[in-house]
Amino acid sequence: MAINKILLIDDTPSQMEAFKKAMPNTGARIITGNSGQDAIDLSLSENPDIIFLDIMMDNVDGYNACREITSNPATKDIPVVFVSSKGQRADQMWAERQGGRALLTKPVNTEQIEEQLKRFG
Repeated sequence: MAINKILLIDDTPSQMEAFKKAMPNTGARIITGNSGQDAIDLSLSENPDIIFLDIMMDNVDGYNACREITSNPATKDIPVVFVSSKGQRADQMWAERQGGRALLTKPVNTEQIEEQLKRFG
């Protein structure tokens, strides 16, 4: 499956810009949002091929958004890759328990993103 649509969710504009700059030139359409609720809503309306999701956000955090996305029959097959400043083994295990397929540690780089796109593409 080719990656044609990527959903990026982060509530910090500087982090979003850094992530977009690290994004390899895939030709994919990049959709952005800045909250966990955006992740839930955009996963339904846009049906992205992959979601890169920040964890620490106000109101609906990334973990809650991921649980909602992966429990919904319409979006359950979309891979969710968490992006966080936390990268310990316990953080990775918790991310997986919430339905995430991987955890990237900020600041992300192009190689990390490419690896996930190849893995789920």
